[in-house]
Amino acid sequence: MTAAAPPARVALKTADLSHGPLDGAWWPRSRDLLGELPALVDALDPLWGRITRIAVNSRHWPVVPRKVPVNGHVVKAGWFGAELDPHKLLLLSYAPGRWDLLVIPPETDSTVAARLMAASADPRSALTASELIAAETTRAGATGSAAATGSPATRSTA
Repeated sequence: MTAAAPPARVALKTADLSHGPLDGAWWPRSRDLLGELPALVDALDPLWGRITRIAVNSRHWPVVPRKVPVNGHVVKAGWFGAELDPHKLLLLSYAPGRWDLLVIPPETDSTVAARLMAASADPRSALTASELIAAETTRAGATGSAAATGSPATRSTA
């Protein structure tokens, strides 16, 4: 018997307050889309309808499978280059809808990730995924914190 995958780390705007370029954030544990996506889709399907397609920027995903099996159905995956924010995941479902999530780098410190999740779920925020990551990186640099996102010198060891 295999152990169940841990639940997805996700923060979402409430449906009636979803404004701005993002609908929330996802903090995967790795860059393995095939391994990470099922837990996210399991969390989102009951809220948004069955997720049928996703798109990512290939910059941060070493392998983008064309199809990802998820609890009885398949999610088709696509990738883009400069056309899609490198820190964003685009999701489509059977229900009429499109959702955009900030993808927090897996190596991000938990305190920084919590700030990014809260900021991306804030209905007043008009920042894009890359703008949120850049703002957090600038904030960490200004405070001399080692807990920023993305660059090797600031990765968490936890």
